[in-house]
Amino acid sequence: MTGTLTWQLLRDLKTSELTQAGDKWHEVSGRSASDRARVDRAMSAKLRETEESDTAEAALGRLRRLSRNFQYVHTECGLVRTALNGLAGDLADPQRQLKQALEDAASLNFTVHDDGSVSYPAAEVEDATGAKQDASGGKAQGSTRLPLDPPGLGSQGQQPLYPGYSRFKPMNPNAEKAQDVADRIARAVRTAREIDARYAKTLNGLRAEKGLDVTAATLKDVFRDTADVRSTAGMHLAEGIPQDKEPAERKKWWDGLTDEQRQEYLKVAPDLIGDLDGIPAVVRDEANRNYLPFLMDDLARQGGDEAKTKLDALRMIQGKLNESSHPPMFLLGIGDEGNGRAIVSYGNPDTSRHVAAYVPGLGTKLDGDFVKATMKRAEHTALGAEEVDPSIASIIWLGYDAPQSADVMSRGDAQRGAPAYNEFMAGLSATNANEDPHVTAIGHSYGSLTVGTAAKESGGIPGVDDVILLGSPGVDAQKATELGVGKEHVFVGAADNDPVTHLPSKDEAALGWALGSLVGGPPGGPVGVEVGRDLFDNGNDDVYFGKDPASKAFGAQRFEVDDGPRMVLEAGRFKAHSQYFTPELDDVSADNIASIVGGRPEDIVREKHR
Repeated sequence: MTGTLTWQLLRDLKTSELTQAGDKWHEVSGRSASDRARVDRAMSAKLRETEESDTAEAALGRLRRLSRNFQYVHTECGLVRTALNGLAGDLADPQRQLKQALEDAASLNFTVHDDGSVSYPAAEVEDATGAKQDASGGKAQGSTRLPLDPPGLGSQGQQPLYPGYSRFKPMNPNAEKAQDVADRIARAVRTAREIDARYAKTLNGLRAEKGLDVTAATLKDVFRDTADVRSTAGMHLAEGIPQDKEPAERKKWWDGLTDEQRQEYLKVAPDLIGDLDGIPAVVRDEANRNYLPFLMDDLARQGGDEAKTKLDALRMIQGKLNESSHPPMFLLGIGDEGNGRAIVSYGNPDTSRHVAAYVPGLGTKLDGDFVKATMKRAEHTALGAEEVDPSIASIIWLGYDAPQSADVMSRGDAQRGAPAYNEFMAGLSATNANEDPHVTAIGHSYGSLTVGTAAKESGGIPGVDDVILLGSPGVDAQKATELGVGKEHVFVGAADNDPVTHLPSKDEAALGWALGSLVGGPPGGPVGVEVGRDLFDNGNDDVYFGKDPASKAFGAQRFEVDDGPRMVLEAGRFKAHSQYFTPELDDVSADNIASIVGGRPEDIVREKHR
């Protein structure tokens, strides 16, 4: 739009013309994509197969340049279309508000002038004595300024706050109504002008110079153009997403979109759907791969140690995604909020008959250790379970802030993470193509408390058949039956030398945490935990967060694991807490986990309860 936007222009605007123009740009974008495909697959490919000469190499160079040109046109025209659609959508609301104000003015016999002011007629009113008096008409000018005093109460000598009344004459009842109409007109026009200016800047940024030679550097500019359109039109795209609906409803919404609409989200606003539970895994993977460069660019601009830690981890994840892998990797979620977010699946969770989702615990965050070690645990599970049944997907779910230090003794992180985990699992149920997939929830360390908390929510963990608890400090439950899947489907791995599985109860902890500082460890550290447990070792089967899951009283199915190195005598520290998934360190535990995830729990090697 050009010139100053008036209320008349806003009233008469046909937003359909903007969307129709967007459709034309989309046609150009589509033709460019087709032309690029012909250049790459037909012309260039055939030339490589049939010709080997300097002339042929020169021709291939020109074809690569032509392909880049078509790629540039395809992307930029698509961005213009998105911007025009966003402009049309964003202008619809202020236009509706304006039209409603104009209708109200007409119904009251008010006159709206070219400058947006509103005239109102005289009216007959009663004064304080009941006598009839004429209240003159007037004009109201649009404003968002609110009166400091109610009409008629201004101090002597002040100008009236609304036209049509004074402290001596009764107020014309039309005055306040006219002022309201004028203010609404002014606000609608101002909002539309702000929208118009924002989109005009974005669209002007998409202009290309005449005779432009599209180089590799130019294609990098497309990244910035995409970010600009995403920033400008993101709100418009977000309004269409059923964020407040259940995952099944979101899947239904996605399935109902046209291919063009889906591509718009994937290319322009991938962050809006990349972590949206209920969206198919292949779509989430593509969206998050598209969003990853944007997120990395944001972190690079932020600076600081925390941003650098996350950025380094994302670069490592990107490197893994660019490599071929078996099972194939799917990036189901990524983000920099809190300690960082990452959800990675080894195998397609929508097509697999067996799906496991593992929640990590204490100290987990988006850093190098997460990529090198924690993600590896999910991969080990996928590879092991694949030997039981090849239709496997194993997920590492860092969709919450795991505790980093002393806050491990609080339920807060688990209580905040449980609803997010349940929504994610509901999304898996909505998108899995199998009639009755076998789903396993795995919680390790503090992550077991998160899984336990999720299981105790109303309805339990959606779609889950089996629960595995590894290195657990308790799950805020006294019985396995509280986890909603039946005690025969709750499995526990607890290494005897894993200090986390021996955390003292809260009464015991008060002394045990303090003793840590007296025996060479930090207050509240693992040494203090072990000392506290030793001092109070009187057969008590309570741990910090409820009943010990490995105890007979809890009633779960305990499977055999390696005892692991002793924490003090063998300088094992926490090694026994971290080897459950790793075949090289504990092949018995890894095999047991694989048997459960692969749907053959009868094959596990059992161990006596504590």
